[in-house]
Parts: sequence; C-alpha cells; structure tokens
Amino acid sequence: MLLFKGPRDQFLTPLQSVCGIVEKRHTLPILSNVLIEKAGEHLTLLATDIEMQIRTGTVSSGPENVAITVAARKLQDILRSLSESAEVSLTLDERRLQLKSGKSRFNLQTLPAEDFPRMTEATGQAAVLKLTQRQFKRQLALVQYAMAQQDIRYYLNGLLLVAQKGELRLVATDGHRLAYASEDIGGQNADQPERIEVILPRKTVLELSRQLADNDDPLEISLAATQARFSFGNVEFVSKLIDGKFPDYERVIPQHQSKIIPLDRATLQHSLQRAAILTNEKFRGVRLVLGAGSLKILSTNAENEEAREEIEIEYSGEELDVGFNVNYLLDVLNNINVETIEIRLADSNSSALMMLPGNDRFKYVVMPMRI
Repeated sequence: MLLFKGPRDQFLTPLQSVCGIVEKRHTLPILSNVLIEKAGEHLTLLATDIEMQIRTGTVSSGPENVAITVAARKLQDILRSLSESAEVSLTLDERRLQLKSGKSRFNLQTLPAEDFPRMTEATGQAAVLKLTQRQFKRQLALVQYAMAQQDIRYYLNGLLLVAQKGELRLVATDGHRLAYASEDIGGQNADQPERIEVILPRKTVLELSRQLADNDDPLEISLAATQARFSFGNVEFVSKLIDGKFPDYERVIPQHQSKIIPLDRATLQHSLQRAAILTNEKFRGVRLVLGAGSLKILSTNAENEEAREEIEIEYSGEELDVGFNVNYLLDVLNNINVETIEIRLADSNSSALMMLPGNDRFKYVVMPMRI
C-alpha cells in the first residue's frame, strides 16, 4: 500500500519537525517511532515523548487510508543520506515499510498505530495569545539560557510565561541568575483582562526555539490549566505544563543600583572570554574591579596563574571589587544582539543588574560570589 511518493524534502521537512522530541533510548520502544497516518491525500506525522507532542503533515497521493509507526531517526537518517533532488516512495507491505529511491531499497520494521500513545488534549477554557513567530523566538532567546537543568526545585527547570493586557513576560532563573524579557503584543491580545501565569518545561522551550522561524508568520499560543498548545505554519505543538509556584521574580530584580557603567558589549565579551581561560575550572570566578576611568577583570586558578584585562570606561565614583561566575556573564553577552550594555552595581555584596540602555524590557540579574 502506497503511503507517499514525491520529492525527498516534501517528506523529510515535516519529519524533521517532529523528530526533535523523539528520545534515542526510551523505556517504551514505540516512543522512538513516528506515527504516520494517511487519510486520502493528506499525510500526518506525529511524535511524542508523553510530556509533549508534535503533529505536522504533507500531501500524499492515492485514496488509501492507513496508519503505521516506524523508527523516526532511522527513517530521517536514510532520507538525509539521499540526494536533495531524489524522488522517494514509501510503501507498506504487511508489517514492513519499504523506502525506494532510484536503485536504493530500505526495509524498516513497524509497530501498530493503535499502540502509539497520544497525549490527551486538555479540556476547559483556554486563554489564546496571538503574535508573530519572530516576536516569541527572539524573546525566548533573551531568557532561555538562565533556566535550571535538573534542579531539585523542579519549577526552575523551565520558563515562566506571564500574559496580561497585551504584555507578554518571560522569566527564567536557576537560583544564581535571572533573565527577564517583556514584549508588547497588544492588538488582539489587549482585551485579555486576566493575568495568565504558566511554567513551560525546559525541553519544550528548547524545542520551540529550534522550530520557530525568524519571520512575521503568525503564532497562536493556547494556554489551558495543565497544557499549552503552539500552532504555527502547519505544525501543532502540545506540551504539558510544570505544576509549581515560580519565585517572585520582581523581588529579585534590584531597584537602586547607584553605579551605572555603559560598556561596549563585544569588548566586554572578548575580555571575559580571555580572562575565563585562567579561571578555576570548578568555580569559574572572575573579579570585576571598578575604579575611576577603568574596569579591571581579574582571574586566577589553582596553579597561581593570573589573567588581567582592563577596559576604559566613563566612571568617576567610588571603587568597587566584586566577584561573579564568568559563565553567567558570558551567557547573557552571547545571547543579546546589541552594541552597548549597561551594568548596574551597588556594593560588593549585591547582585549586578545588566540592562540595555534606555530599555527596561530586558533585565538580567547575577548574584555575586566570593573569590
């Protein structure tokens, strides 16, 4: 029975959209598979890891209706290995899927479609947000690096999404640093009176960053009590939400930092990268020594090796010596695309606040460390 016949990329492109969430090793073998459903001329591909699910599709030929599951990564690797101009066909013969292209033949084992675990769709009222893919993708990029990884405080292993009256806020923290970004998504969202707060899982955020395009095509976000749905292009992405209480981020952001230092982002980034080479491999600490007209960046390690960088700045206040994890400083500099960044400091025991000059829609807080 013919499932698909056409150009390689017509099938490979939607397959790659769903393969990102497929685990290489799983307790349930069928979760390594992709579900392929053919209903007349419409072919649907669906993958899940139980926590999230991606569905997309393409056009097919022939009137047959059939559904089967096959190893997602094997199928993807075979298609990738063929030339871009290749014509391919997928045929189901009993319990084996045959892929043909030119004189190449591949026979893959399948598992029944009825054994494939689909996510149960959330019931009840859902709040809907409408914006562009570019808006959300760029906002994710500003904060996602600050998410925790496998923290025992499970609610930190994700990203807080807050929406109210046409404003969308994204916040991420791992307990040592916090990234905050807000975006005006007014228009159709301005009438949203209720405040919506949900926590998106880390894997969901990373997959969205991979999938979303940097263009003005529409993105619709539907938020229910336990589930979020993202619809863009011909992709429908559904994810469970993290059930927990996110920290009060507004209390974490410092309000009265008296020492304000504007810096060229690239200059600071390169100076920190060089100083990082001689930091302690475990603690990764650098000292920022603020003085009249200069910012010194100092690092040492267990072998008593030292690095010293100096940047000329416009500053005439009192001196300050404060330590930070260099990776936390580099993370933000690597993920923002601006010429100038502003560092705000109070004293050697207070967190640093990094902002974009004249823009209060982005804030990054880093806790100090003893060096």
